[in-house]
Amino acid sequence: MRAAGRRGQLSSRPADAGGPRAAAGPSRPAAAADRVVPLTREQDPVPPDGAGRPAPRAAYPDHLRTVIEDYLAQLRFEVDPESAGLEEAMRYSLLAGGKRIRPVLALATAAAIGREPTSVLPLAAAIELIHTYSLIHDDLPAMDDDDLRRGRPTCHKAFGEDVAILAGDGLYAEAFVLLLSRQQAPANRLLAAALELARATGAQGMVAGQYIDVAGTAQAGPDGLRRLHALKTGRLIAASVECVLLLEGISEPERIHSFSSFARELGVLFQIVDDILDVTGSPETLGKQQGSDERLGKRTYVTEFGVEGARELAARSHARARAALSQAAGGAGSHSTAELEQITDFIANRSF
Repeated sequence: MRAAGRRGQLSSRPADAGGPRAAAGPSRPAAAADRVVPLTREQDPVPPDGAGRPAPRAAYPDHLRTVIEDYLAQLRFEVDPESAGLEEAMRYSLLAGGKRIRPVLALATAAAIGREPTSVLPLAAAIELIHTYSLIHDDLPAMDDDDLRRGRPTCHKAFGEDVAILAGDGLYAEAFVLLLSRQQAPANRLLAAALELARATGAQGMVAGQYIDVAGTAQAGPDGLRRLHALKTGRLIAASVECVLLLEGISEPERIHSFSSFARELGVLFQIVDDILDVTGSPETLGKQQGSDERLGKRTYVTEFGVEGARELAARSHARARAALSQAAGGAGSHSTAELEQITDFIANRSF
């Protein structure tokens, strides 16, 4: 799977991660509008029994994470010598580590429908490129103004705000170059997956959620909060499952509905736990600044329901996600969903 070494295209030759320079000053699984959606355990945000006792350490499919890490490490963005600093900034953020939940979710979904996980590697990697772009832009002073991400300086702190913006732009564009040039699938399925990924991350999805967040236009009450985070966080998480279904030509309505319900609820669960950790976690564990939501006056599940109330919501969301996954697992021709179960339990009990 070596791409031609033309300018602006991806190459699969091995490369080092690089480091910072000095800072310079057809049918879709579900409609966009209806989507509602490291390893030291210092505190478990979601006790299983609501009594404050720690939950057991959740397993995680690290073998899938390793596959993703290896694939990302060999990606290079072929640029002119004058643009080498741009590639450096892009790879600095892309190779910063983390659990790679979204691409691992894509690989695990492939396994759950009886496909070889590595068959969707380009899609999974494209999803991670987009996620990384969103983190770079979220961290900017004009957005969340964060100095730390995954335990090291954010992209704009390492390379400057101007380069960070361009690095995010580059990652978003290269995600679709990667998907459309490397992913093997019939053209109609590939186009459907690319279209869903674009919708999930654009003005009908993630970007819309970010706007609602920064502009403060979310509707009052829990439904408004849920919709905000379903767009901002949940849409890309859901797309990590739904794009695999599209790519692999899954067409049974009940099966699509079960997997989509699972994916949307997983996005909600992720955000509830994220809000809890912003209050209860530490920079050392989280790899980023703690308390940024409160500092920015954002509406979160904790500000709306309190820590204990948010924990109860997370426990219920976890149960709903597992129930939807069980229904998906019971479908005709289904395969093991063990890795999806591991991801779900990890998200519910994660500490970073």
